[in-house]
This record gives sequence, C-alpha cells and structure tokens, in this order.
Amino acid sequence: MTAPMQVGYADIARVWREADAIEEIEHAWLFDHLLPLGGDPDGPIYEGWTLLSALAAQTRRLRLGLLVTSNRFRPPAMLAKIATTVDVISGGRLDFGIGAGSRPNYPPARREYDAHGLPYHDFDRSVNALGESLTVIRRLWTSEAPFDFAGEHVRLSGAFGSPKPVQRPHPPIMIGGRSSPVLRVVAAHADLWNIAGGGDIEDLARRSRLLERYCAEIGRDPATITRSIHLPVSYDDPGTTRNRIAEARDAGFGHVVLGLPPFYPEGVAGWVADELIKPSL
Repeated sequence: MTAPMQVGYADIARVWREADAIEEIEHAWLFDHLLPLGGDPDGPIYEGWTLLSALAAQTRRLRLGLLVTSNRFRPPAMLAKIATTVDVISGGRLDFGIGAGSRPNYPPARREYDAHGLPYHDFDRSVNALGESLTVIRRLWTSEAPFDFAGEHVRLSGAFGSPKPVQRPHPPIMIGGRSSPVLRVVAAHADLWNIAGGGDIEDLARRSRLLERYCAEIGRDPATITRSIHLPVSYDDPGTTRNRIAEARDAGFGHVVLGLPPFYPEGVAGWVADELIKPSL
C-alpha cells in the first residue's frame, strides 16, 4: 500500500510499476482521504479513485483497490460507476474496498469533511448507510433492468449501470473496519474483511471470532470471507514486520497488505519481496 500523501505522482507510479513485475506481490492499494493524515497538514495528497484509474492503466497483473473507500465521500450510485470504470480499465483486477468512513474522534480525518463541504453524520448513521450503499452498488453491477430504491439513506429512481464490471457477478467486495456494527455489515456483504494490524494480535483474533458469530447468525459460512490485515512496514527493522506477518497468518489472516511509509526508495518493491514476503512464504 502506497498512501498517496506527501509524495509525488511519479514516485507512486514508479513503485506500482516495479511491483507489477514482481510475482510475489499480488495486490497494490491506495487509501481514500482528501487531506494528509500525517506529516505536513498542507502537503500534497491525491484523490484515490482518480489515481487508481491512472495506475490501473499502467499495470497489467496486480489486483488493485482503495483501502478503503469512505462511503461518506460519494453517492453510492456514482461510486458504483467509478468502480466499474476502474474494473474495465484494469481488465477485471479491482478489489472494491469500502468502509463506513472515519470516526468523529480522529481530528486529522474529520477536518477533511469540513474542508470539502461534506456532511459528517454520527457513526451509527454512517454504518447503516454503508449497508444500503452496498445493496445499491451490487444491484447496479448486476441488474439487467433499471430499478428504484427507497431506503432510509439512499433513494434512487430509474437506476441502472451500464457497462457492467468485467468481473462477474461483480468485483470482490472488501470492507474495512473493526467495530461490532461494521462487522455485521461485513458478514452480510463482504468477500474480504480488512482490519488495521498495528495493535494486539489477540484483539484481532477476537474480532475475527466475533465476525464468525455474526456469520452464524445469518447462516453464512465464515470461511467464504477472506481475512485481510494491514501491517505497517519498517524500512529500518524488517524483522519486526516479518514477525507481525507470521503472527497475523497464525491468527487466520491470509491476505496481507504491507503499508509502505513515504518516501519510497528506489527498488522498494523488490526490497519488500526479498526482505518481507519471500522469508514469510
């Protein structure tokens, strides 16, 4: 994962092209924020889906996505169209990452809503809206006829998606989050579930068990949801990162996203493969 902040476009594109040529690296990610979360608060940051489209056109093999889209930023029907466009450009390599949006108790993320004139509702409302959005997005990707939708948060008339995504029935849906309400949405809608792995590995395992319980309540096999984890990379201490990878895999997280800190050294993708991935296989 290359967070598109405090770096230039050319640096991000270089890392993705390097990674695309390294078979041990299977997927690449951006994030979805509008102002920097770290470093200079007035520093550069790129809009995630626009950048993802450009990188999709410059790669041929990597699966790709945003970790994760804020459902607060874009109306769901528009988001479905954007995601379809990226899936077509990439030739069917999109993993559709989405989440409820940042919590109000994290000021660096909260300020981007005020700065862009975006509403910021309470977290319960944002989680409920996420479920409705996913219902609408999936229908736009799969329905062969226009439809209306009258939800509490989403209302559509004559909604229809054309073209359809390359991937059928639709791109895999990854939902990011750790709260109990979000995990219920994961159980209902996700193909992959992602959680940030900077904390206690036992807490992550407890969250995974909670997801299994929610799956059981709705009659879903929890094995149909891939466990994904985001782990921060240390350039200076790769051994610690390798240990975190091993812990995560032992806890059942088989899909690992390695977050690279900016700035990105020349050859960093090869370094990731040699120092982090190959020793962990």
